[in-house]
Amino acid sequence: MIIRFGYVSHALSLWDCSPAKSLTFTRWKKLDVEERHDQLLYVTKQNLEHTLRMLHYNIAHEIWVYRLSSSIVPLATHPEVLWDYRTPFKELFLEIGALVKKYKLRVSFHPNQFTLFTSDKKHITENAVSDMSYHYDVLDAMGLADEAIINIHVGGAYGDKQKATERFHQNIKSLPSHIKKRMTLENDDKTYTTSETLAICQKEHIPLLFDYHHFMANKDEDEKVEELLPKIFPTWEWVGLHPKIHVSSPKSEKEFRSHADYVDADFLMPLLKVLKEMNVDVDFMIEAKQKDKAALKLCEDISRIRGVKRIGGATIQW
Repeated sequence: MIIRFGYVSHALSLWDCSPAKSLTFTRWKKLDVEERHDQLLYVTKQNLEHTLRMLHYNIAHEIWVYRLSSSIVPLATHPEVLWDYRTPFKELFLEIGALVKKYKLRVSFHPNQFTLFTSDKKHITENAVSDMSYHYDVLDAMGLADEAIINIHVGGAYGDKQKATERFHQNIKSLPSHIKKRMTLENDDKTYTTSETLAICQKEHIPLLFDYHHFMANKDEDEKVEELLPKIFPTWEWVGLHPKIHVSSPKSEKEFRSHADYVDADFLMPLLKVLKEMNVDVDFMIEAKQKDKAALKLCEDISRIRGVKRIGGATIQW
């Protein structure tokens, strides 16, 4: 079994390298027409260049799994702004994509919690389609639309989970099929359990991105990792990728759902033991406050387990 470790968006080890520098609509509106466009270009260029810096950092440290920032392009989906960000940065987008392909990096997106398909309000579904389209468009500009994934949650229950689930199946029809083919669904820490999410995934032919921390925070009494994973992993065959798992550990017992700075390897041991028995290669996306530092530390911590060998900067073999 091989496990690769990745992190979310921002390498904290790099100085001033946020890929999510912002331009708010309020600030944009105060600018004159020419300044508006100049600022959009300035911020977007910074975010793309910082993304490129982090990819080079990842390659140097052999970190092959990376989540792109959803905020690379400011105001990309705002109805009063909608602007052509692809044309001025065509070469930069392609440079990023070429680097990802050359080193076989696994990249993804994770839109925010407002991108959901369970609402009974039409505009929320329309906004979700718009946001998913933006993420797909950025991947397409990079030449990565056929290999990267866009991960979201099922959405809210709105007091009636069964009806909300039915709305998901109806509302997801609004999403263009080529975008739906690149999406995954993740189990929640409060609302949709792993089993409930899996049922939706199986019906819609969507891979399930298992979040172990969420599972521990929100599971039915009869849910067991060793029974769920053999059902979850085959869903990844639909996109031709080996499974990815989100891992993090609680900040504290009192704040169980909050992410800690680093990931406690002991917290993951029940999961690791099941994976060892299954002998399946997986990727771990570390969702910890210390991001790249947490990913590298977790790799080091797990490599100390008897029988585990570190075979790269952020890869172990067991």
